[in-house]
Amino acid sequence: MRRRRRPAQELRVAIEWLPTDTKRAMLDAIEHNRIIVGAYTDRQGGVCPMLAAHRNGGRTSFASFAKAWDRYTKAPARSRPASDRELTTLKTMLEASLASDAPDGTTLGKAIADHRELQGRAPQRRIADTGERNRTPELRKRHGWAWTRLFRRYEDYEAAMRQIEGSSGSGVDVARPDELDLRDHAVR
Repeated sequence: MRRRRRPAQELRVAIEWLPTDTKRAMLDAIEHNRIIVGAYTDRQGGVCPMLAAHRNGGRTSFASFAKAWDRYTKAPARSRPASDRELTTLKTMLEASLASDAPDGTTLGKAIADHRELQGRAPQRRIADTGERNRTPELRKRHGWAWTRLFRRYEDYEAAMRQIEGSSGSGVDVARPDELDLRDHAVR
């Protein structure tokens, strides 16, 4: 079963992934708008933090932030104004995230994208030639050609190989799993 993050940690991670412009717009919006939880807007003019940021120039659609915000605030079925504690937490997390961003405005997401781009430009490593040819095309349709079984002891492996070689005659044919008596020897 997958363990869920704590709501505050989930909110912090969602904030870290926001673009820098959106974080700044959201900080400004918290000061100038009535922030609510549990809805996008309400009838008294309250807005969720993401819509407030959008109206202040942070043009981002980020569903994971909205989910994390609602989970953190334990959003009810009906909207309500955000409490002072919730707003203080949001503001503190936004400020901390902005402080941890690079001075040129890059974020963690940008760093990951840059890393992937550099990996794409790196020269491809050559696969060492072992001298063995790839027999997959010729053996693909042959039943049991890739069948293998792990053994705990080498003696068990040798016994299985003797049984295979004894039944085929040439040692080239591979026995089907149901032809071998390996019930007590295989690793489980």
